[in-house]
Formats: sequence, structure tokens, C-alpha cells
Amino acid sequence: MADRETIFTMEATPIKFGPGASEETGWELKRLGVGRVMLVSDPGVVEAGITDRIRERIEAENIEVEVFARTRVEPTLDSLQEAADFAVEGNFDGFVAVGGGSSIDTAKAANLAATHPAPLMEYVNPPVGGGKKPPSPLKPLLAVPTTAGTGSEATTVVVLDIPEQRVKTGISHQYLRPTRGVVDPELTLTLGPEVSSSCGLDVVCHAAESYLSRPYNERPKPASPDDRPPYQGSNPIADIWSAKALEYGGRYLRRAVADGRDVEARGFMMLGATLAGIGFGSAGVHIPHACAYPIAGLKHEYQPPGYPKDHPFVPHGWSVIVTAPAAFRFTYDAMPEKHRQVAELLAGRPVGKADENTLPEIIIRLMQDVGAPRGIRELGYGEEDIPDLVAGAMKQQRLLVGSPKKVTEEDLANILRESMQNW
Repeated sequence: MADRETIFTMEATPIKFGPGASEETGWELKRLGVGRVMLVSDPGVVEAGITDRIRERIEAENIEVEVFARTRVEPTLDSLQEAADFAVEGNFDGFVAVGGGSSIDTAKAANLAATHPAPLMEYVNPPVGGGKKPPSPLKPLLAVPTTAGTGSEATTVVVLDIPEQRVKTGISHQYLRPTRGVVDPELTLTLGPEVSSSCGLDVVCHAAESYLSRPYNERPKPASPDDRPPYQGSNPIADIWSAKALEYGGRYLRRAVADGRDVEARGFMMLGATLAGIGFGSAGVHIPHACAYPIAGLKHEYQPPGYPKDHPFVPHGWSVIVTAPAAFRFTYDAMPEKHRQVAELLAGRPVGKADENTLPEIIIRLMQDVGAPRGIRELGYGEEDIPDLVAGAMKQQRLLVGSPKKVTEEDLANILRESMQNW
């Protein structure tokens, strides 16, 4: 056992939560000593009036603000580099992200480039990029989410698309974690049902994958603390956060999708997103997220209903959830009791005798109820695409090592084949 990990870490973003919390954004920046801030947002959030409202709260504290509102939904390397160049030129001493995971991830990348200037590709996870590690902490970053999904306000990851390589990948390091998350459920009340569906299913997958990841003490011991990855495997603390997020997802997601003005449901989904972000920020995600990257990155043909029409893309939560039933059917025999627990948390009731189909069936019912795509085929893929999808998923070894059982190319091909149509 001397070669096995014996240590896990829990680092969580300080969170300010509640209706009206975003009104205190300026106060939080002033407390952090920020005098000039880059506010990162996207056109949809600007159009909703949220960006300007928060900008005014910041300026009321005599803090200078420059708005970067060109965040791309599902960012590309080029769109992140544009924000990074803006940040380097702007001489900012702090950052604020107002938007969904795309805006928060864009702000993380901008902060990274401004603090430690280098082409972003040098920081992208290997084997796609150079895997460079930032040498010291970044400047203050306040994350103000406007969706209930990614949990990016609590994580150490930037997700990006590289279309010319037909791959989706990430930048991952503990210094990318925001300084504070300001989570205000009132900011999600205008979200449409499709966005709420995709974001909420991302919450469910984050929590389920992290709860069902390979335990930290079954992973190899790192040569030094510097080599310990941000995603360490399931552990007793991460499981607490993930379990609560699963409970909230099962109880409130249907309500949040059915009625956007349901403040209680919106609030619990926002809280669930943050809790899941803390959980998977420690434990990590695995097969569904590894498959989601090529599903989103190989083709750019799907035009999701309810989203901006400026470019085709597969919303992240939908790209993840379509393979979750087959993935958890595959991993069931590695930890049957924990799969049963996830099924019960999502269902909100005891499930009695469970087998490999119990959790997949509960997930499929949730997908049906919130209008998710039936499977990969609906997103534009066929059997002939499976080899390319497998190749793309196999590039995500930093995620696949978190699977509770070894995953081969043949296993991934079977999971993708089963996921063509879930019902």
C-alpha cells in the first residue's frame, strides 16, 4: 500500500449566497482592495440588463470598470485568447465574471494570462497543450453566476474548444479557483427551459460522476505534493457536497425547468450547482465528461433550441448527460452500493433491490421530464462517428483515470453505441 495515495485535500471557494447577493459585488471587490476591474460577461447577460446593474454596483464603490462582453458561449481557444489579450493590455488588478460557466471560465483564462503572460495554449492540459503550471496565485476574481449548472464559481478548471483540432479540452490548476463566488438565485429567473435543462443536468452529472469516481486511496501516490492533481478521486468530504447536490437536482430541477419564476427551485438549483462544483472540484469527473468533449468538439452543426443562434454548438450539460446512463451501467459493478445511493438521492426515495439498470433508468426519466435530447444521434452523430468520438474521449486521460474501473477504447465504443438513443 506504500505506493497508494493516503491524502486528499478540500479547497472550496468562499461563497456568498442568497437573493440579492449580487448587489454586494462592489463591496466585495472593495474589501479585496481592487481598484480597477475587468468585468467579463456575454451579450445575452448584457441584454438582460444584469451586466450593467452589477457594473453600477461596482462603480458605486469608486472602482474603475472596463466591460468585456464578447464571451462566446462554449468558449474556443481563440475567444479565450481575445479576452486574455484584453486583460494583458488593460492593467487590471482584479476580475469579475458575470454570466454562466463560459463567462467565468473566460475570466479565469484572462486572469491567468494577465498575471503570468504566455500564450494560453502553453497552459492547456497535455497532450493537447503544454500543461504549464502558473508559478504563483492569480489576481482576485469574483464569480457571479447567472446559470445553475457548471459550478465554475467553485472549480479550478477552464473548458475550451479547439475547432481546428476537433477537440474540447481544458486548463486545470488550483490557482484558477475564483477568490469568491457571489451566488444570487434572482439572476436565473429569466433563463429559458432549455438552458435550465442543460445546466441542471450538468449539476446532476457533476455530482454523480464525482460520487462514483475512483476512491482517492486507490490512486497512485504522487512523487511530490506538487504532482497531486486537482481531481483526486471520491473521498469522504467531497461525497458530502455531491450527495446534497444530487438530492437538490432530483427534487428541484423539474420545477426549475417547468416554471422559471419558481424562486425556491431556482435557489436550490443554484445552491446545488455550487455544491456539485465543490464536490467534483475535489473528486473529479470521468466517463460522461470525457465523452462530452468530443461530442461537443467534433462537429459544429447542432443548433440548440432556446440558445443564441449566432453559432451552432452542443450545450455542455446535454453533451454530458447523453452518455451518463450507459456510462453508469458500465461502472455499476465497480461500486454497486454507491450507484444505489446515487439512484436514491436522485429519486428522493428508497429504490429497494437495485441493479445496473436502476440508476440509468432514473436518469433517463429525468432527461425525459426536462426535455433533454434522446441521445448522441439527436446531436448529429451516427455509428460511423464512433471511432472519432472514442479517439477524442481517449485524449481526456486526466478524466478517465477517475473512472472506478479501467476504461478501454472498446468500452467507450460500447458506451457511445448504447448512447445513440436512450429511449
